[in-house]
Amino acid sequence: MDSAGPSKPEEVAAYQSSEAKQARLQSMLAALLDDPILADVPRKPSLADVDTLINLELGSAMRVTVVKLDNTSFDVAVLNTATLKDLKLAVRKKITEIEQGQMGHRHISWKHIWENYCLTHQSEKLIDDNSALSSYDIRNNSKVCFSPHVMSRVHQKHSRRRKHRFFHGLSRKM
Repeated sequence: MDSAGPSKPEEVAAYQSSEAKQARLQSMLAALLDDPILADVPRKPSLADVDTLINLELGSAMRVTVVKLDNTSFDVAVLNTATLKDLKLAVRKKITEIEQGQMGHRHISWKHIWENYCLTHQSEKLIDDNSALSSYDIRNNSKVCFSPHVMSRVHQKHSRRRKHRFFHGLSRKM
């Protein structure tokens, strides 16, 4: 008997049946995700994504519209108890998903973005990552915008580096 391949016709039929079930499942999932009602479900949803969308339907989460600098916008869903850090993570995830869908794999330096831009709501800069969105009066269907922002340095000074002495070797006595 050959142990490398299936030895019985039943095993071959079961394998082909399994492939057929998988193909049917994938086509059904694609058809479901193309439904306009489920347009807000990501292509590869995580458990947290599904949980947030369920909470959105139950009213314990909110949809926030984020307006980019080029005036295009997209929606993200966060819990009503979310902090600014949670909103930033949702924005990061959504933009990464959009960029990968349009251009394939692309690296975005989020450290650079948050150092040079911040989110604003009704002309108020959202700076403190640990503050609740409700403290900024952000509710369901609120709009937040990206705006240029320069983080202030703690000490407001550059590091003091030693002056290089170009000719320090010439001052030695020979």
